[in-house]
Amino acid sequence: MKNQLIEGVDFYYNEAGYIVLTEKYHLDKGFCCGNGCKHCPYNYEAVPEPKRSELLLQVIKKL
Repeated sequence: MKNQLIEGVDFYYNEAGYIVLTEKYHLDKGFCCGNGCKHCPYNYEAVPEPKRSELLLQVIKKL
C-alpha cells in the first residue's frame, strides 16, 4: 500500500483548483522529476533546456 499524501504537508490546491506538490514532497521523493514543479528543491536539474534556464530565472526574480 502506498503512503497517502497529506493536504497542507505534501500538497495544496492552488487558486485554479490544481494540486501543487510541496518542497517536502519532492525532498521525500529524492530527485527532480523534470516536470518543472513550482517547489522543486533540486534546481530543476532534470528539466531540459531552455525550460530549465527560464525556471531558474523566475526563481531568481522572486528573491
